[in-house]
Amino acid sequence: MRIPFAFLIGSAALLAASPALAADHQVRMLSSSPNGSMVFQPALIRVAPGDTVTFVPTHPTHNAESIPGMLPAGATVFRGRMNQPVRVTFDRAGIYGYKCAPHLGMGMVGLVVVGNGGTNLAAAQQVTLPGRARQVMGNLLTQASRLASR
Repeated sequence: MRIPFAFLIGSAALLAASPALAADHQVRMLSSSPNGSMVFQPALIRVAPGDTVTFVPTHPTHNAESIPGMLPAGATVFRGRMNQPVRVTFDRAGIYGYKCAPHLGMGMVGLVVVGNGGTNLAAAQQVTLPGRARQVMGNLLTQASRLASR
């Protein structure tokens, strides 16, 4: 039996786009580290569209949730429960800001850059955060801007 060439090419394309090939990354929520206290490690991560990130708490007082205004258009908001891992699939290219709600003012924020990340960078830069989070996020957005220009 002969299999049509077009069928083989189409099947290969579907397999290449399969979510099974997407990567799963991990971000840890830390109360202390060599980089300071109340941090995400890594605080900035770049992933491909379709990849997942699992946010893993290391202390019962941490969670991970998206920051309003720091998501690409049409992206799904996420909110993990306290002391529970949360797994998020990032399907849209852009910048995703996230925070630990109890430790936001202490600067516990991070960024996921999906693809080139440039789609909503300007909007993310307009979001105002309290306390130390403003400085930490400003540094992360500067790094993300450099990534987007590559």
